[in-house]
Amino acid sequence: MLINFGLLFFSALLAGLVAILVPHWREQDFKKVLIFAGSYLFSITILHIFPELFADRESAYYMGLYILLGFLLQQLLEFMSSGIEHGHLHTHGNGHKGNTVTTLMVGLFLHAFLEGTLLSKQPELSGHHHGSETLLIGMILHKIPEAFALVAVLLTRLKKRLVMILLVVFALASPFGMLSTDLLYSEALIGPDTINMLFGLVAGGFLHISTTIIFESSPQHKFQLQKLLIIMLAAGLAILSEYVI
Repeated sequence: MLINFGLLFFSALLAGLVAILVPHWREQDFKKVLIFAGSYLFSITILHIFPELFADRESAYYMGLYILLGFLLQQLLEFMSSGIEHGHLHTHGNGHKGNTVTTLMVGLFLHAFLEGTLLSKQPELSGHHHGSETLLIGMILHKIPEAFALVAVLLTRLKKRLVMILLVVFALASPFGMLSTDLLYSEALIGPDTINMLFGLVAGGFLHISTTIIFESSPQHKFQLQKLLIIMLAAGLAILSEYVI
């Protein structure tokens, strides 16, 4: 649990620090990292999360509803956060300037907090193994471009000291989601049904984010061999980590 906490926290923190310390970077390189992370996230959602969610016969009937609601909820959260979850930088032009920093941080914090619930350890829920290395790697890969994009946007609006504080707050969101779920479950404040609902909501959010990244990376739906190779590499690594390693 402590290892997961540290990996989630420092992956986001270090990625944000890179955005601060390296002011000159190529957006094209960022997009390649983003496509890889989005493709890996999509792959583990299909290969790892969905099978486990539907393996529980008691909750499977409503799981499709939870996933759909999570998909729609992510649409709302991205309206608040200006799409930073899937790499929208908005450092140029006037896009989404109506969103305040507070609105942006609330939307992004809620998203990160919810996804942290997937790594909670629930020994009584023997059908779930969400704490596996496959899922952790996927979340870390998702955190890196997400934190980078957040800092890139905040630097256009705030001083570096305040950006650092907000970066730490964001980096703590997923670890807090993980720990809070464990605490609430251990104190019997939430039960297996609530856990299953949370997992379904997060899975729907992952589906929204990953597909948005993949589709938005192909403007005018042009064929791009390099993008296809990156997607295939990410999917191949997800398959290896899930079924082989």
